[in-house]
Amino acid sequence: MRFTDRSDAGRVLARTLVGESWTDPLVLGLARGGVPVAAEVASALGGELGVAVARKIGAPGQPEFGIGAVTAGGDPIFNEEAMTALGLTPDDMADTCEAERREARRRLELYRDGPVRLEGRDVLVVDDGLATGVTARAALREARDQNPRRLVLAVPVGAAESVRALNADADLVVCPYPRTDFRAVGRFYRHFDQTTDDQVIELLRRG
Repeated sequence: MRFTDRSDAGRVLARTLVGESWTDPLVLGLARGGVPVAAEVASALGGELGVAVARKIGAPGQPEFGIGAVTAGGDPIFNEEAMTALGLTPDDMADTCEAERREARRRLELYRDGPVRLEGRDVLVVDDGLATGVTARAALREARDQNPRRLVLAVPVGAAESVRALNADADLVVCPYPRTDFRAVGRFYRHFDQTTDDQVIELLRRG
C-alpha cells in the first residue's frame, strides 16, 4: 500500500471521517507535512483548516532520532524509555528544547494571522504519518489545554504500537492503515518531497 502523495493520502483519510457527525470542525495540519493531508480532510468535512506546530527534539549527535517534542508554549514531552536508554535527563536537553520552541514560535507567526479558537469545537490533528508519535502527542496536549469539544488524531498510516498509545491523548484516533512493519513514513508514499513554508501558507490561505 502506497499513497501517490500527501493529497492522495488526505483523500483516503477523509473517506474514513466523512461518515462521522462533526461540530464546527477545525482541522489542524501538523506543520509542515501534515498540512496537505489536512487540507483534503478539511475540504471533505466542510471544516476550517488550521495549522499546529510541534518540533521534534533529537538525541545528541542524532538529530533525526526523536526523543521528545515541544510546541510554542507549554512543557516539552519526552520518550522516557529512550531518555533512560541514552542516560539523559530533561535538564540535559534544555538548550535544545528552547531552540526548538523558538523555531515553533517562528513558524506559528509565519503561518497564522492570529489565534484560532478551539474551545467547544471538534478539533482534528492531522499528520502524514505516525512513527513514534511524540510530536503528535505534544500537539494533542497543547490542543487539549484549549478545551475542544472533541479531540481527534487522524493519520493515513502509522506504526500500530504508536496508534494504540495515542489513544491516551485523544478522544479518537483514526488510522486506516496501522502497520506493524512501519519503519518510516516516506516508504508509504510514491512522492514524499519536503513540504515548504510557501506551500503551507498557500494551503492555509485557500483553506
